Amino acid sequence: MGRFNTATVPRSGTTLNRANSEAFEETPRLALASLVLTSLVQDQFYRKADETLTEMRTLVDADPEFAAKCAVFARNEYGMRSISHAVAGEIGKHSAPWKRDFYRRVVRRPDDVLEILAYYKSHYGKKLPSAMKRGLADALIAFDPYQLAKYRGEGRGIKLVDAANLLHPKPTEATREAWKALIAGTLVSTETWETKLSKAGKDGEAKETAWRTLLSERKLGYMALLKNLRNILQQAPELVPLACEQLTDEQAIRRSLVFPFRFVTAAKELSEQPGAGPVLLALSWAADISLANVPVLPGRTCVILDDSGSMHMAADKSARTAFELGAPFAVALVNRMNADLMLFSNDARYLTLTPFIGIFDGVSILRANSNPQGTDFRAPFNRMLKPYDRLIFLSDMQGWVGGQAPTAELAAYNAKHDVNAAVFSFDLTGYGSLQFPQDKVYAMAGFSDRVFDVMATLEQDRGALVHRIEAIDFAS
Repeated sequence: MGRFNTATVPRSGTTLNRANSEAFEETPRLALASLVLTSLVQDQFYRKADETLTEMRTLVDADPEFAAKCAVFARNEYGMRSISHAVAGEIGKHSAPWKRDFYRRVVRRPDDVLEILAYYKSHYGKKLPSAMKRGLADALIAFDPYQLAKYRGEGRGIKLVDAANLLHPKPTEATREAWKALIAGTLVSTETWETKLSKAGKDGEAKETAWRTLLSERKLGYMALLKNLRNILQQAPELVPLACEQLTDEQAIRRSLVFPFRFVTAAKELSEQPGAGPVLLALSWAADISLANVPVLPGRTCVILDDSGSMHMAADKSARTAFELGAPFAVALVNRMNADLMLFSNDARYLTLTPFIGIFDGVSILRANSNPQGTDFRAPFNRMLKPYDRLIFLSDMQGWVGGQAPTAELAAYNAKHDVNAAVFSFDLTGYGSLQFPQDKVYAMAGFSDRVFDVMATLEQDRGALVHRIEAIDFAS
Protein backbone atom coordinates (compact mmCIF):
# COMPACT_ATOMS: atom_id res chain seq x y z
CA MET A 1 0.00 0.00 0.00
CA GLY A 2 1.29 3.43 -0.83
CA ARG A 3 2.58 5.38 2.14
CA PHE A 4 2.03 8.91 0.87
CA ASN A 5 -0.62 8.70 -1.87
CA THR A 6 -3.26 7.32 0.49
CA ALA A 7 -7.01 7.24 0.02
CA THR A 8 -8.82 10.47 0.78
CA VAL A 9 -11.13 10.59 3.77
CA PRO A 10 -14.46 12.37 3.33
CA ARG A 11 -14.66 15.27 5.76
CA SER A 12 -17.76 16.40 7.55
CA GLY A 13 -16.07 19.21 9.48
CA THR A 14 -15.96 22.82 8.36
CA THR A 15 -12.33 23.59 9.14
CA LEU A 16 -9.01 22.21 10.31
CA ASN A 17 -7.86 22.74 13.88
CA ARG A 18 -4.31 23.68 14.92
CA ALA A 19 -3.30 20.04 14.92
CA ASN A 20 -4.31 20.00 11.21
CA SER A 21 -7.26 17.68 11.69
CA GLU A 22 -10.97 17.94 11.08
CA ALA A 23 -12.92 20.29 13.30
CA PHE A 24 -15.88 22.65 13.23
CA GLU A 25 -15.73 26.42 13.07
CA GLU A 26 -17.17 28.49 15.84
CA THR A 27 -19.34 31.40 14.82
CA PRO A 28 -17.30 34.64 14.99
CA ARG A 29 -19.07 35.77 18.16
CA LEU A 30 -18.47 32.50 19.99
CA ALA A 31 -14.87 32.48 18.75
CA LEU A 32 -14.32 35.98 20.13
CA ALA A 33 -16.02 35.20 23.45
CA SER A 34 -13.96 32.01 23.80
CA LEU A 35 -10.71 33.83 23.08
CA VAL A 36 -11.40 36.74 25.41
CA LEU A 37 -12.53 34.53 28.30
CA THR A 38 -9.56 32.15 28.09
CA SER A 39 -6.57 34.21 26.97
CA LEU A 40 -3.98 35.24 29.55
CA VAL A 41 -2.02 36.77 26.63
CA GLN A 42 0.82 34.30 27.03
CA ASP A 43 2.35 31.72 24.75
CA GLN A 44 0.38 28.48 24.45
CA PHE A 45 1.29 25.09 23.01
CA TYR A 46 -0.43 25.70 19.67
CA ARG A 47 -0.36 29.51 19.59
CA LYS A 48 2.00 32.34 20.53
CA ALA A 49 0.78 35.40 22.43
CA ASP A 50 1.31 37.63 19.37
CA GLU A 51 -0.79 35.26 17.27
CA THR A 52 -3.57 35.47 19.87
CA LEU A 53 -3.54 39.25 19.61
CA THR A 54 -3.58 39.09 15.81
CA GLU A 55 -6.65 36.82 15.87
CA MET A 56 -8.26 39.09 18.43
CA ARG A 57 -7.77 42.16 16.20
CA THR A 58 -9.41 40.41 13.24
CA LEU A 59 -12.44 39.44 15.33
CA VAL A 60 -12.71 42.90 16.91
CA ASP A 61 -12.58 44.63 13.53
CA ALA A 62 -15.39 42.41 12.27
CA ASP A 63 -17.75 43.18 15.19
CA PRO A 64 -16.46 46.01 17.41
CA GLU A 65 -19.60 46.47 19.51
CA PHE A 66 -19.81 42.81 20.46
CA ALA A 67 -16.06 42.85 21.14
CA ALA A 68 -16.54 45.79 23.49
CA LYS A 69 -19.27 43.89 25.32
CA CYS A 70 -16.94 40.88 25.55
CA ALA A 71 -14.26 43.03 27.16
CA VAL A 72 -16.66 44.45 29.75
CA PHE A 73 -18.02 40.96 30.51
CA ALA A 74 -14.54 39.43 30.73
CA ARG A 75 -13.15 42.16 32.98
CA ASN A 76 -16.06 42.53 35.37
CA GLU A 77 -17.52 39.03 35.49
CA TYR A 78 -14.52 36.79 34.84
CA GLY A 79 -11.64 38.91 36.14
CA MET A 80 -9.71 38.82 32.84
CA ARG A 81 -7.23 41.69 32.69
CA SER A 82 -4.64 41.75 29.89
CA ILE A 83 -6.93 40.57 27.10
CA SER A 84 -9.63 43.07 28.12
CA HIS A 85 -7.00 45.84 28.00
CA ALA A 86 -5.95 44.74 24.51
CA VAL A 87 -9.55 44.66 23.23
CA ALA A 88 -10.15 48.09 24.76
CA GLY A 89 -7.09 49.39 22.96
CA GLU A 90 -8.35 48.02 19.66
CA ILE A 91 -11.80 49.55 20.16
CA GLY A 92 -10.10 52.94 20.17
CA LYS A 93 -9.65 52.95 16.39
CA HIS A 94 -13.38 52.38 15.76
CA SER A 95 -16.02 55.11 15.68
CA ALA A 96 -19.16 54.43 17.69
CA PRO A 97 -21.61 56.42 19.83
CA TRP A 98 -21.21 54.00 22.77
CA LYS A 99 -17.42 54.23 23.14
CA ARG A 100 -17.37 56.65 26.06
CA ASP A 101 -19.65 54.40 28.13
CA PHE A 102 -17.61 51.35 27.16
CA TYR A 103 -14.35 52.84 28.45
CA ARG A 104 -15.98 53.87 31.70
CA ARG A 105 -17.31 50.35 32.28
CA VAL A 106 -14.29 48.27 31.24
CA VAL A 107 -12.19 49.83 34.03
CA ARG A 108 -12.24 48.21 37.51
CA ARG A 109 -9.00 49.66 38.90
CA PRO A 110 -6.91 52.74 38.06
CA ASP A 111 -4.14 50.60 36.58
CA ASP A 112 -6.62 49.30 33.97
CA VAL A 113 -6.55 52.83 32.55
CA LEU A 114 -2.75 52.79 32.42
CA GLU A 115 -2.66 49.43 30.64
CA ILE A 116 -5.24 50.49 28.04
CA LEU A 117 -3.35 53.71 27.35
CA ALA A 118 -0.05 51.84 27.07
CA TYR A 119 -1.54 49.37 24.59
CA TYR A 120 -3.13 52.04 22.43
CA LYS A 121 -0.09 54.31 22.35
CA SER A 122 2.29 51.46 21.52
CA HIS A 123 0.12 50.32 18.60
CA TYR A 124 -1.56 53.47 17.31
CA GLY A 125 0.50 56.46 18.39
CA LYS A 126 0.12 59.33 20.82
CA LYS A 127 -3.15 60.96 19.76
CA LEU A 128 -6.02 59.50 21.75
CA PRO A 129 -9.57 59.32 20.39
CA SER A 130 -11.82 61.79 22.22
CA ALA A 131 -14.33 59.13 23.30
CA MET A 132 -11.51 57.09 24.82
CA LYS A 133 -10.22 60.14 26.68
CA ARG A 134 -13.65 61.04 28.04
CA GLY A 135 -14.59 57.49 29.01
CA LEU A 136 -11.30 56.76 30.78
CA ALA A 137 -11.53 60.13 32.54
CA ASP A 138 -15.05 59.18 33.70
CA ALA A 139 -13.65 55.95 35.11
CA LEU A 140 -10.78 57.66 36.93
CA ILE A 141 -12.90 60.18 38.82
CA ALA A 142 -14.81 57.32 40.46
CA PHE A 143 -11.74 56.20 42.44
CA ASP A 144 -11.02 57.36 45.98
CA PRO A 145 -7.69 58.82 47.20
CA TYR A 146 -6.53 55.46 48.56
CA GLN A 147 -6.98 53.79 45.17
CA LEU A 148 -5.31 56.67 43.37
CA ALA A 149 -2.29 56.47 45.65
CA LYS A 150 -2.10 52.68 45.46
CA TYR A 151 -2.10 52.56 41.67
CA ARG A 152 0.16 55.51 40.86
CA GLY A 153 2.17 53.24 38.54
CA GLU A 154 5.56 54.65 39.55
CA GLY A 155 8.35 53.18 37.45
CA ARG A 156 5.96 52.23 34.63
CA GLY A 157 6.02 53.61 31.09
CA ILE A 158 2.72 55.37 31.73
CA LYS A 159 2.07 56.53 35.29
CA LEU A 160 -1.18 57.75 36.78
CA VAL A 161 0.10 61.32 36.66
CA ASP A 162 0.67 60.85 32.90
CA ALA A 163 -2.91 59.62 32.56
CA ALA A 164 -4.10 62.71 34.41
CA ASN A 165 -2.22 64.96 32.00
CA LEU A 166 -3.57 63.06 28.97
CA LEU A 167 -7.18 62.68 30.08
CA HIS A 168 -7.82 65.78 32.22
CA PRO A 169 -10.33 64.15 34.58
CA LYS A 170 -12.56 66.51 36.55
CA PRO A 171 -12.24 65.43 40.20
CA THR A 172 -15.09 65.40 42.66
CA GLU A 173 -14.96 67.51 45.80
CA ALA A 174 -13.87 64.43 47.77
CA THR A 175 -10.91 63.67 45.52
CA ARG A 176 -9.80 67.14 44.42
CA GLU A 177 -6.94 67.37 46.94
CA ALA A 178 -5.72 63.88 46.05
CA TRP A 179 -5.53 64.80 42.37
CA LYS A 180 -3.67 67.99 43.20
CA ALA A 181 -1.19 65.98 45.24
CA LEU A 182 -0.82 63.45 42.43
CA ILE A 183 0.02 66.19 39.92
CA ALA A 184 2.43 67.77 42.38
CA GLY A 185 4.14 64.44 43.00
CA THR A 186 3.28 64.37 46.69
CA LEU A 187 0.48 61.78 46.71
CA VAL A 188 1.84 58.91 48.76
CA SER A 189 -0.14 56.21 50.52
CA THR A 190 1.18 54.69 53.72
CA GLU A 191 -1.73 52.23 53.84
CA THR A 192 -0.91 49.82 51.01
CA TRP A 193 0.80 46.55 51.84
CA GLU A 194 3.68 47.43 49.53
CA THR A 195 4.48 50.68 51.34
CA LYS A 196 4.10 49.18 54.80
CA LEU A 197 6.49 46.35 54.01
CA SER A 198 8.91 48.64 52.20
CA LYS A 199 8.98 50.92 55.23
CA ALA A 200 9.70 47.93 57.49
CA GLY A 201 12.79 47.15 55.41
CA LYS A 202 14.82 44.18 56.64
CA ASP A 203 13.88 44.64 60.28
CA GLY A 204 12.25 41.35 61.27
CA GLU A 205 10.23 42.83 64.12
CA ALA A 206 9.01 45.68 61.92
CA LYS A 207 8.03 43.17 59.21
CA GLU A 208 6.02 41.19 61.74
CA THR A 209 4.28 44.36 62.93
CA ALA A 210 3.50 45.33 59.34
CA TRP A 211 1.95 41.93 58.60
CA ARG A 212 -0.06 42.11 61.83
CA THR A 213 -1.47 45.51 60.87
CA LEU A 214 -2.26 44.47 57.31
CA LEU A 215 -4.03 41.29 58.33
CA SER A 216 -5.86 42.57 61.41
CA GLU A 217 -7.13 45.64 59.53
CA ARG A 218 -7.82 43.62 56.37
CA LYS A 219 -5.62 45.90 54.28
CA LEU A 220 -4.25 43.00 52.23
CA GLY A 221 -6.26 42.24 49.09
CA TYR A 222 -7.12 38.61 48.43
CA MET A 223 -4.72 38.16 45.52
CA ALA A 224 -1.97 39.92 47.51
CA LEU A 225 -2.64 37.51 50.38
CA LEU A 226 -2.21 34.53 48.04
CA LYS A 227 1.05 35.94 46.68
CA ASN A 228 2.47 36.66 50.14
CA LEU A 229 1.70 33.40 51.96
CA ARG A 230 5.35 32.34 51.90
CA ASN A 231 6.44 35.70 53.33
CA ILE A 232 3.86 35.46 56.12
CA LEU A 233 5.02 31.94 56.97
CA GLN A 234 8.63 33.07 57.14
CA GLN A 235 8.27 36.53 58.69
CA ALA A 236 5.18 36.27 60.92
CA PRO A 237 4.36 32.57 61.52
CA GLU A 238 2.15 33.37 64.54
CA LEU A 239 -0.21 35.21 62.15
CA VAL A 240 -0.85 32.11 60.03
CA PRO A 241 -4.23 31.39 61.73
CA LEU A 242 -5.43 34.90 60.85
CA ALA A 243 -4.20 34.50 57.26
CA CYS A 244 -6.00 31.15 56.98
CA GLU A 245 -9.21 32.69 58.30
CA GLN A 246 -9.08 35.31 55.56
CA LEU A 247 -8.14 32.75 52.91
CA THR A 248 -11.37 30.86 53.58
CA ASP A 249 -13.66 33.90 53.72
CA GLU A 250 -16.33 32.99 51.16
CA GLN A 251 -17.36 36.58 50.41
CA ALA A 252 -13.74 37.61 49.90
CA ILE A 253 -13.19 34.71 47.51
CA ARG A 254 -16.26 35.68 45.47
CA ARG A 255 -15.29 39.37 45.33
CA SER A 256 -11.71 38.64 44.35
CA LEU A 257 -12.50 36.93 41.02
CA VAL A 258 -9.47 34.72 41.73
CA PHE A 259 -9.28 31.82 39.29
CA PRO A 260 -9.64 28.42 41.01
CA PHE A 261 -6.35 27.17 39.56
CA ARG A 262 -4.55 29.89 41.55
CA PHE A 263 -5.20 27.96 44.77
CA VAL A 264 -3.69 24.81 43.30
CA THR A 265 -0.67 26.79 42.11
CA ALA A 266 -0.18 28.45 45.49
CA ALA A 267 -0.33 25.09 47.27
CA LYS A 268 2.19 23.60 44.85
CA GLU A 269 4.62 26.45 45.55
CA LEU A 270 4.26 26.03 49.33
CA SER A 271 4.33 22.24 49.47
CA GLU A 272 7.93 22.11 50.78
CA GLN A 273 7.68 25.17 53.03
CA PRO A 274 8.14 24.37 56.76
CA GLY A 275 5.02 25.01 58.81
CA ALA A 276 2.78 25.27 55.73
CA GLY A 277 0.33 22.55 56.82
CA PRO A 278 -2.46 24.87 58.04
CA VAL A 279 -2.05 27.12 54.99
CA LEU A 280 -2.27 24.16 52.61
CA LEU A 281 -5.44 23.03 54.38
CA ALA A 282 -6.91 26.54 54.09
CA LEU A 283 -6.00 26.73 50.40
CA SER A 284 -7.73 23.40 49.82
CA TRP A 285 -10.84 24.67 51.56
CA ALA A 286 -10.70 27.93 49.58
CA ALA A 287 -10.46 25.98 46.31
CA ASP A 288 -13.57 24.02 47.26
CA ILE A 289 -15.42 27.25 48.06
CA SER A 290 -14.35 28.80 44.74
CA LEU A 291 -15.96 25.96 42.81
CA ALA A 292 -19.02 25.43 44.96
CA ASN A 293 -21.63 26.88 42.62
CA VAL A 294 -21.69 24.06 40.07
CA PRO A 295 -25.34 23.71 39.03
CA VAL A 296 -27.14 20.47 39.81
CA LEU A 297 -28.58 19.31 36.51
CA PRO A 298 -30.96 16.36 36.29
CA GLY A 299 -30.01 13.06 34.68
CA ARG A 300 -26.80 11.10 34.14
CA THR A 301 -23.57 12.97 33.45
CA CYS A 302 -20.09 11.98 32.33
CA VAL A 303 -17.20 14.45 32.70
CA ILE A 304 -14.47 13.82 30.12
CA LEU A 305 -11.07 15.45 30.69
CA ASP A 306 -8.56 15.64 27.85
CA ASP A 307 -5.29 14.06 29.04
CA SER A 308 -3.32 14.43 25.80
CA GLY A 309 0.21 15.76 25.44
CA SER A 310 -0.80 19.27 24.37
CA MET A 311 -2.91 19.62 27.53
CA HIS A 312 0.25 19.18 29.62
CA MET A 313 2.49 21.45 27.57
CA ALA A 314 3.27 25.06 28.48
CA ALA A 315 5.35 27.57 26.58
CA ASP A 316 7.39 28.37 29.69
CA LYS A 317 7.57 27.51 33.38
CA SER A 318 5.33 30.39 34.43
CA ALA A 319 2.46 29.42 32.12
CA ARG A 320 -0.40 27.21 33.23
CA THR A 321 -1.14 24.08 31.24
CA ALA A 322 -4.63 23.40 29.98
CA PHE A 323 -4.69 20.27 32.17
CA GLU A 324 -3.98 22.38 35.26
CA LEU A 325 -6.82 24.70 34.26
CA GLY A 326 -9.29 21.92 33.56
CA ALA A 327 -8.58 19.44 36.37
CA PRO A 328 -10.16 21.49 39.22
CA PHE A 329 -13.30 21.99 37.13
CA ALA A 330 -13.46 18.26 36.42
CA VAL A 331 -13.32 17.39 40.13
CA ALA A 332 -15.94 20.00 41.01
CA LEU A 333 -18.32 18.82 38.30
CA VAL A 334 -17.95 15.17 39.31
CA ASN A 335 -18.59 16.04 42.97
CA ARG A 336 -21.61 18.23 42.48
CA MET A 337 -23.33 16.23 39.77
CA ASN A 338 -22.44 12.78 41.09
CA ALA A 339 -21.01 12.26 37.61
CA ASP A 340 -18.76 9.62 36.14
CA LEU A 341 -15.26 10.70 35.10
CA MET A 342 -13.16 9.71 32.09
CA LEU A 343 -9.66 10.66 30.98
CA PHE A 344 -8.70 10.33 27.34
CA SER A 345 -5.77 10.73 24.97
CA ASN A 346 -5.06 7.92 22.46
CA ASP A 347 -7.51 5.82 24.44
CA ALA A 348 -10.04 6.54 27.19
CA ARG A 349 -10.57 5.09 30.65
CA TYR A 350 -12.88 5.62 33.58
CA LEU A 351 -11.44 6.97 36.83
CA THR A 352 -13.32 6.73 40.13
CA LEU A 353 -13.01 9.50 42.69
CA THR A 354 -14.08 9.23 46.31
CA PRO A 355 -17.50 10.91 46.71
CA PHE A 356 -17.21 14.59 47.69
CA ILE A 357 -13.43 14.49 47.46
CA GLY A 358 -11.66 17.84 47.94
CA ILE A 359 -10.44 19.72 44.87
CA PHE A 360 -6.76 19.32 45.83
CA ASP A 361 -7.02 15.59 46.49
CA GLY A 362 -9.01 15.07 43.30
CA VAL A 363 -6.49 17.00 41.20
CA SER A 364 -3.65 14.96 42.73
CA ILE A 365 -5.39 11.74 41.70
CA LEU A 366 -5.89 13.06 38.18
CA ARG A 367 -2.19 13.93 37.95
CA ALA A 368 -1.16 10.52 39.29
CA ASN A 369 -3.34 8.74 36.72
CA SER A 370 -2.33 10.91 33.80
CA ASN A 371 -0.97 9.20 30.68
CA PRO A 372 -0.57 11.95 28.07
CA GLN A 373 -0.35 10.79 24.46
CA GLY A 374 -2.29 11.78 21.34
CA THR A 375 -5.76 13.33 21.15
CA ASP A 376 -8.53 11.01 19.90
CA PHE A 377 -12.02 12.34 20.59
CA ARG A 378 -13.47 9.08 19.32
CA ALA A 379 -11.95 7.14 22.22
CA PRO A 380 -14.42 8.18 24.96
CA PHE A 381 -17.41 7.06 22.87
CA ASN A 382 -15.76 3.72 22.18
CA ARG A 383 -15.24 3.14 25.93
CA MET A 384 -18.49 4.46 27.41
CA LEU A 385 -20.30 1.66 29.17
CA LYS A 386 -23.67 3.23 29.89
CA PRO A 387 -26.16 5.80 28.64
CA TYR A 388 -25.67 9.45 29.63
CA ASP A 389 -27.92 12.43 29.26
CA ARG A 390 -24.99 14.83 29.31
CA LEU A 391 -21.33 14.67 28.25
CA ILE A 392 -19.00 17.44 29.47
CA PHE A 393 -15.71 17.71 27.58
CA LEU A 394 -12.88 19.78 29.08
CA SER A 395 -10.22 20.18 26.43
CA ASP A 396 -8.09 22.39 24.18
CA MET A 397 -10.23 20.88 21.38
CA GLN A 398 -7.21 19.86 19.27
CA GLY A 399 -8.19 16.33 18.29
CA TRP A 400 -5.92 14.79 15.64
CA VAL A 401 -5.66 11.00 16.00
CA GLY A 402 -7.58 9.55 13.06
CA GLY A 403 -7.92 12.99 11.47
CA GLN A 404 -11.69 13.20 11.84
CA ALA A 405 -14.11 14.83 14.25
CA PRO A 406 -16.08 12.28 16.35
CA THR A 407 -19.53 12.97 14.92
CA ALA A 408 -20.02 9.39 13.67
CA GLU A 409 -18.95 7.98 17.04
CA LEU A 410 -21.38 10.24 18.91
CA ALA A 411 -24.21 9.16 16.60
CA ALA A 412 -23.32 5.49 17.10
CA TYR A 413 -23.17 5.95 20.88
CA ASN A 414 -26.60 7.61 20.94
CA ALA A 415 -28.08 4.87 18.79
CA LYS A 416 -26.55 2.05 20.85
CA HIS A 417 -27.83 3.40 24.17
CA ASP A 418 -31.04 4.96 22.84
CA VAL A 419 -30.18 8.44 24.12
CA ASN A 420 -29.65 11.91 22.67
CA ALA A 421 -26.79 13.06 24.86
CA ALA A 422 -26.20 16.78 25.26
CA VAL A 423 -22.56 17.70 24.63
CA PHE A 424 -21.01 20.50 26.71
CA SER A 425 -17.82 21.72 25.08
CA PHE A 426 -15.59 23.45 27.66
CA ASP A 427 -12.91 25.38 25.76
CA LEU A 428 -9.79 25.79 27.93
CA THR A 429 -7.60 27.62 25.41
CA GLY A 430 -9.79 29.61 23.00
CA TYR A 431 -8.08 28.19 19.91
CA GLY A 432 -11.25 28.82 17.92
CA SER A 433 -12.54 25.41 16.82
CA LEU A 434 -14.91 22.72 18.09
CA GLN A 435 -14.92 18.95 17.83
CA PHE A 436 -18.68 18.93 17.30
CA PRO A 437 -20.93 21.20 15.19
CA GLN A 438 -21.80 24.31 17.16
CA ASP A 439 -25.53 23.73 16.75
CA LYS A 440 -25.06 20.36 18.51
CA VAL A 441 -23.07 21.57 21.54
CA TYR A 442 -23.41 23.82 24.54
CA ALA A 443 -20.26 25.93 24.37
CA MET A 444 -18.51 27.24 27.49
CA ALA A 445 -15.27 29.11 28.11
CA GLY A 446 -13.38 30.74 30.96
CA PHE A 447 -11.34 29.96 34.08
CA SER A 448 -13.70 31.56 36.60
CA ASP A 449 -16.42 29.83 38.56
CA ARG A 450 -18.73 32.34 36.84
CA VAL A 451 -18.84 29.91 33.93
CA PHE A 452 -21.21 27.79 36.00
CA ASP A 453 -23.74 30.64 35.99
CA VAL A 454 -23.80 30.28 32.21
CA MET A 455 -23.86 26.50 32.39
CA ALA A 456 -27.04 26.55 34.46
CA THR A 457 -28.96 28.13 31.56
CA LEU A 458 -27.34 26.42 28.58
CA GLU A 459 -29.78 23.54 28.30
CA GLN A 460 -32.60 26.09 27.95
CA ASP A 461 -30.56 28.45 25.76
CA ARG A 462 -27.81 26.85 23.67
CA GLY A 463 -26.28 30.24 22.96
CA ALA A 464 -26.40 31.42 26.59
CA LEU A 465 -22.79 32.60 26.73
CA VAL A 466 -23.05 34.77 23.62
CA HIS A 467 -26.56 35.94 24.55
CA ARG A 468 -25.44 37.03 28.01
CA ILE A 469 -22.70 39.13 26.45
CA GLU A 470 -25.06 40.55 23.82
CA ALA A 471 -27.42 41.68 26.59
CA ILE A 472 -24.90 44.27 27.83
CA ASP A 473 -26.27 47.67 26.88
CA PHE A 474 -24.08 50.71 26.33
CA ALA A 475 -25.36 54.24 26.72
CA SER A 476 -24.93 56.30 23.56
